[in-house]
This record gives sequence, structure tokens and C-alpha cells, in this order.
Amino acid sequence: MALSVETPTPPSLADNVDPNEYDDAEVVGDTDYRRKELGELLQDGAWADAFELWVSDTSLTEDEWRIVLDIELLSQFDFFWDDFADRVGYHAPGLPEDWKERDIHPDINSWKTISSINAGLTELGQLTCEVLKDEYITWESEYEAPEDLPDFS
Repeated sequence: MALSVETPTPPSLADNVDPNEYDDAEVVGDTDYRRKELGELLQDGAWADAFELWVSDTSLTEDEWRIVLDIELLSQFDFFWDDFADRVGYHAPGLPEDWKERDIHPDINSWKTISSINAGLTELGQLTCEVLKDEYITWESEYEAPEDLPDFS
């Protein structure tokens, strides 16, 4: 079932966050996270392209999408370059396990809603990374493997 909604503004990427602080991301070694460049690519169409693909296949309902917008979850997305892995990494926002105690939104009334929103945003984040890497990024990884690695060929 496709979600019929307008493409939201791409998230702004903050330079002051270390991706290793996220529970769902790990970046090896020192790296330039290239958030400025990624932010420009998101603005130049990568976000819109990824969002268009995502809405055509997401299982998120319009009510769940309204919750995402109401509590501004999209602004909490983060995308960063992982030079070691030659990939775009991401952190997807999500709703916490203690949603009942925190009274986050009046329309959140079940674990199904929480699970659906969290899974949908994870899928959007992953799809955005794929679109960025496959269709927008033109740079090459600067990581060079040490010369003393064993040859397994």
C-alpha cells in the first residue's frame, strides 16, 4: 500500500555528533563524516528520490505518518560518510520503549504503532543511504588498507 503524502524537507545534518554515540551505528577509525556534502546531496534530490521510493512501498499508515510529523521525528535523522566501509551510515530516529510513561503523542496507543513507525523510519534511512551511494556520491573512499595484510587469494 502506498502512502500518499508530500515529500518533507530533508533533515539538517549536525557536524557535532559522533556516530559512535548512537546505539545503531559504528564507524571505525578517524574519518571525515562529510555531512556538509551529504546535506547538499539530500537537498539536491537524493532525499526526494529516496522518499518517493519509500512511500510507494511503505506499510506506514497516514495516521502513523501524521504522528511522525507531529513530533518532528524526521529532523532527528543523521547521515554520515563511513570511509572505512565505503558507505553512507545513518541513524534513524525512533520512539522509545517507555512511550506509555512519557505520553509522547495522544494517538500512540499500541506497540504495533510504535513498531510500525520505528520500522518505517529505519527503512527510509536505509533506502536514503542506498540512493545517496548508488546515484549521488561521486567520491571514492580514501581509506587504504595496510600493506601487511595477509593475502587470502
